Amino acid sequence: MSLSNSMLAIEIQDVGGPDVLKPISAPVPVPGHGQIIIRLAYAGVNRPDALQRAGAYAPPPSASPLPGLEGAGTVVACGPGVTRWQIGDKVCALLPGGGYAEYAATHESHALPVPAGLSMRDAACLPETCFTVWSNVVMRGKLKAGEIFLVHGGTSGIGTTAIQIARALGARVFATAGSDEKCAACVTLGAERAINYRTEDYVEILRKAGGADVILDMVGGPYLPRNIKSLADDGRLVQIAFLQGAKVEANFAELMTRRLTFTGSTLRPQSDQAKARIAAEVEAHVWPMIARGAFQVVIDSEYPLAAAAAAHWRIESSGHIGKIVLKVEE
Repeated sequence: MSLSNSMLAIEIQDVGGPDVLKPISAPVPVPGHGQIIIRLAYAGVNRPDALQRAGAYAPPPSASPLPGLEGAGTVVACGPGVTRWQIGDKVCALLPGGGYAEYAATHESHALPVPAGLSMRDAACLPETCFTVWSNVVMRGKLKAGEIFLVHGGTSGIGTTAIQIARALGARVFATAGSDEKCAACVTLGAERAINYRTEDYVEILRKAGGADVILDMVGGPYLPRNIKSLADDGRLVQIAFLQGAKVEANFAELMTRRLTFTGSTLRPQSDQAKARIAAEVEAHVWPMIARGAFQVVIDSEYPLAAAAAAHWRIESSGHIGKIVLKVEE
């Protein structure tokens, strides 16, 4: 299949707010060894995209400078060494960058088949959040059935994913959110208790419940010492972002006296091999959850690719419940 030489893409033309996102004509990527090229139908919008736009999350040296870390579409080219995929296959994929475009390149092991019965739109919203939640909550946090799990930002893309995966694993799920409407959405998704952080103290609620065995946090800042107080003995705090700052004073003696674990990760800088291991676990464990109806994609809103700036205004508002998606294919 012959590809066009150029494509519509969204470029970050300067560090700043959503309005620095501008449509451009860009060259179609060429697949390297082990890579596939996907003609994207939809692309997911994630908080790291906004951080990259603001100059706080630079792409790895080998990655596309275009934003966009996930999408779904059709394989249209395969580089040398590709063995799993063929031209015409329908996939969703974790991308190193470049998702805000008509075509994107990724390593073949970072792509997964579109789950049976799911639309391309839904599938495009799976990779970034599922890879992040599974690798941090399960692979790092070791969450098990019967344990208490707390996720902050329960109605974010990460939050809605984490609630459902933790519930499907048999954990008791608690979530924080910033309004009664958002708390109700968390309960609908499977949270045993949703905590409005504007009117309630999650530390007190978790301690009354016996403490959280695993906490997934992307807030940081003043939440760090409060998270430590919310953990049960032998609990695990997993950090995936620091939206309110990475520097804070905390009493880390509790890590020793209560045998706590403080860990975390970012997904994008990890090696192709590490991401391939995560992809294999997600396919083995999360895809069956989708097949049996234990996990569903929650979509807040959809925008055309050329209106990526509007999608970023939406995510910056923090008013969304679930994922924001860009429609690429007309």
